[in-house]
Formats: sequence, structure tokens, C-alpha cells
Amino acid sequence: MLEMGREDNRTMEYADYLSNRIGGRIIGSGALEEAEKWVAAQFRSWGLEVMVQEVGQINVGFERGPWSGRMLSEDGMTLHFGTPSYTAGTKGPQKGHVVLEPHSANEFNRIKGTLKGAWVMLDSISKGWPVDWREQAGTLFYNEMVEAGILGFIQKADRYMTLLYDRKHCYDLKPDSLPTVCDIKLDAEQFDIIRKKAEAKKDFLLEFDIRNHFRVGPIKYHNVIGILRGRKHPDQYVLLGAHLDSYDSATGAVDDGNGTAVTMEAARLLAESGAQPDRSIMFCIWTGEEFGLLGSKYFVENRTVPYENISNYFNRDGGPTLTTALNVPQSMYDDFVKVCKPVLNYVEDAPLTVNVRQGEPGPRPDKPGGSDHSYFAMNGIPTISFRESDPYGLGFNYREIWHTERDRYNKLIPEYMEPSAVINAVVAYGLANLGHLLSRDGLYND
Repeated sequence: MLEMGREDNRTMEYADYLSNRIGGRIIGSGALEEAEKWVAAQFRSWGLEVMVQEVGQINVGFERGPWSGRMLSEDGMTLHFGTPSYTAGTKGPQKGHVVLEPHSANEFNRIKGTLKGAWVMLDSISKGWPVDWREQAGTLFYNEMVEAGILGFIQKADRYMTLLYDRKHCYDLKPDSLPTVCDIKLDAEQFDIIRKKAEAKKDFLLEFDIRNHFRVGPIKYHNVIGILRGRKHPDQYVLLGAHLDSYDSATGAVDDGNGTAVTMEAARLLAESGAQPDRSIMFCIWTGEEFGLLGSKYFVENRTVPYENISNYFNRDGGPTLTTALNVPQSMYDDFVKVCKPVLNYVEDAPLTVNVRQGEPGPRPDKPGGSDHSYFAMNGIPTISFRESDPYGLGFNYREIWHTERDRYNKLIPEYMEPSAVINAVVAYGLANLGHLLSRDGLYND
């Protein structure tokens, strides 16, 4: 595995395929369906058993096509903007004038006659959610303005353009109740320029061409799990996982194409090296993480495997950074030192360290957190995961990419992801070959 990891590492090949060939993979999209089939085919080609779990379905699907916009005036410009998923497109180029959002019944009645064919500029600043999620947007007269015939709403975007969706709204959609007006998040500087022109009653138009489309449903979504079956204890498990679904304003390269590619390469290294672990190793490619940890929740709550038979679940859902440390309870320390020994200096100038977790153990979590380890931890299953860092000082800033239009392949870091796949594979193999499951003493205080 060490040799293959250096001479024939394919982590970035998988990341490239996911982000540049398939693209953003939101639930309900053809891209997610294609990605599920591709992952399953890769696992089978390496000789792994494959489990495909149907996790759920959504009534209406969504596809995002190209989008463009411009301001039509003497000082016209191309517009930088995006739209949340599961919002309406334009059905071709649409030109319209600009109206400022009304804040009282008197204001609404005064401008009502100007709303047909208009783009409405809102005062609220976008956090990425659709404006018809009323609790977030605080938009007055939403329905009234839609009924008056507006073309769409325009909100000022934050510095990093976050483009999300309303989970409840997505699941409530029916073919006869689809959104009909556009929901545009516009670059902050351009928003201010256009607003000033509208306040000064300058003569200009905005034109948008947004190819958002809804798909006939219901559309199902699935976990894809590869299994390297153990020889001595086939019903005991070490798990590695990442989520396949992503936001679709970009290509889901970092969140979580990074984790999926690293997990897949760990699977290939183990399978093609001829590894024969004592326990089974599961490579879990989850669905619906961005919709509320749906895939991992389904796996755990349906007791896909007995909780007591899982030695550990390793989750990778952060930046494309390097695996550099493990912080573990005292009861696990000797075992992890043993299994990590072959890769402690795999990256010579950034060695892997194993540390005893400091302080008293806390309570087992009783609410889900922000990634797919959550439901495992809530049920007392060990979720010791690798700490990752940027030892070469490449300046990676996850918050500039997370859930934004910047989540693309050029943000990935091969010199971190490739060795991380090797380290994940070797450590998982070592745990699978221990003479016992990991102790849970000191994991939680209950």
C-alpha cells in the first residue's frame, strides 16, 4: 500500500471525475444519480462487495444549467450572481426594470402598478437561503409581489457567495406548486451600484438568463458502501466514510469530493494490494449529508450492522488538508500507536502523531452535529477521526469555500490528499487486524 500510494496514487483522478466530469451533486439531481452509479462501479471493479441502500426520495428534482446576467445601460456591465438550488429559472433571457422593496402597505400600494415585469431589490443581505424562506429573509409582501407579476428578487450577497436551499421547501414541492420567480444573490459591489441608479431613477434595465429546471419525481437517493470482507471476524467492522452529495452552485470538490476521493483511494489501495483483514472494512459513501445527515442517520438508525461490532468510524468532511494527528482516549492509545507505526513518518516533514486526549471525557452527544459521524457518536460508537492541518503553510481557508461558488477542483491540494488516503488505508487495516475491537473505556462519561 505504501508503494502504491507513492507510485500510483489515484486520489486526484477520482476528485477530478467527481467535480469536473459530474459536478455539483444535490439530492434530486441527475449528477447525484450518476455519481452513485460511478462510485458503485468503481468499488465493484476493485473486487469489493457493494451495498446500495435506498435512503429516501424527493417529490421533485432539480437541475442547474448555465446562468448569465447584465446591466443594460451606457455604463453597462456583466453581472456576478448566483441562485439557491430549487429556485426558478427565467425560461430564456428576461429584461426588466428595477423596483425597490416596499416596507409598508402604503409603499406597496404606491408601487404596485410598477411591479409587473420588474426585478425587486431587497434590503436584506443574503445568507444563501431562498427568499421565500420567510423566517430568514424577512421579506414583506412576498406573495403579493409575485402575484403582481415580478420577474424575481435580488439580494445582496456576502463577500463569499453562499448559495443554499430550503430543505423543507424542497420536500414540500409538488409539480403544481413550483417556484415561479427568480431568486438572485448579486455581488455586493454591483448591488450597491444598481441600487444607487434605481434610487436616482436612472434609465437602465437588467437582463438575466438562468437555466434552472425542475425534474419529474419522485427521485430516490442512496448510500453506496464498499465492503472488504474480513477473514476471521466478517461481522465486525472498521468504517471509513465521506458524503457524496454537495451543493451545486459549484462542483462540490472540497465539500465533500475531497473526502469521497480519499475514502475511495483508501478502498482501492486495500483491495488491489491484496490486503486480507481479519475484520471487515466498510467504505461508506453517504447521501444527503447537506440535507441533514440523511444517509448516515439511515445507516445507524436501521442498525445496518450491530453497534457493538463497530470498532471505529473515521469521517472525512473538512478541507483537503493533511492527516497529521489522532487524539484518543487512554484506553485506545497503545492500539493506535501500534497500528499507526507504518505511517508515522510517511510524510517526513509532517509526521503523524498519536496523542492521549486531555481532560475528563464528556457526555455522549444527544443531538446531531455537523457531519456524518454524529449519529454514530449519539449511539456510543467510537468516532475517532484524524486531525488535519496545513503543515506546508499553503494558506487554505475552508470558510472562504464552504458552501460557496468557490468549491471547485482548483481548491484541492494533492500533496495533502494523496498521502491522507494512504494513511487512512493503513490505519484502518491495522485496526481491522487487532486482536480485539477498540475499548470504549473513557470514550464518554456515561
